[in-house]
Amino acid sequence: MVGATGGVGSQAAKLLVSSGANVFITGRNTDKLETLGNELSIPTANRFIMDIASAADIQQATDAIHGQIPALDILVIASGIGIIKTVDTLSADEFIQTIQTNLVGPFMLIKALLPKMKEQKKGLIINIPGVLGKVPMAGAAAYSASKYGLVGMMQSIREEIKRTEIRITNLFLGGVDSPFWDNIDLRVQRDKMIAAEEAAKAIWFLCQQPRSGVVSEMVLQPFNHQAI
Repeated sequence: MVGATGGVGSQAAKLLVSSGANVFITGRNTDKLETLGNELSIPTANRFIMDIASAADIQQATDAIHGQIPALDILVIASGIGIIKTVDTLSADEFIQTIQTNLVGPFMLIKALLPKMKEQKKGLIINIPGVLGKVPMAGAAAYSASKYGLVGMMQSIREEIKRTEIRITNLFLGGVDSPFWDNIDLRVQRDKMIAAEEAAKAIWFLCQQPRSGVVSEMVLQPFNHQAI
């Protein structure tokens, strides 16, 4: 579970652990990662301080994981950043940071983990582009660019591995009431958003799907936010 210290990631990790899965968790915040790991009784060896934008962090984590198991059965990428600004106030550095975290990071991570999955000829990769990876909005130039890119990248990778049993799912979440919105200067009705616990159930559901089929994409939005 990449991004396990986030609102949706932590709830999804709880569901997966309660289902008996051997869960590896990553996060950028040491204290939050330790607290979650202790709460869920996840072994210390299964916890990794990792910034998805760091190639060195990714390599260290994947080497440690492959030292324990041949390959991941399921990779859930729930990390990311959101910078919501109009293009005239959005800096080039903020744009690049968004692309690095939300697009280049998943690329590096999948590149590190996919070869072992291909050796096993099975696996499931779940990305969470969000609905802004389908329908853009004003102020989301950087965020939508990163998420549209993520969707296109995963569709291309799907074509590369279609002779294997590796499955790829894109989960398009609408507004989720999570810490994602804490530092975003935008008027939103968080009380009308999807609860993080409910969004996590969508991830849990996708993880239960039989290997004989694949949910290529799922859209989950607040009832009053339906856009697609």
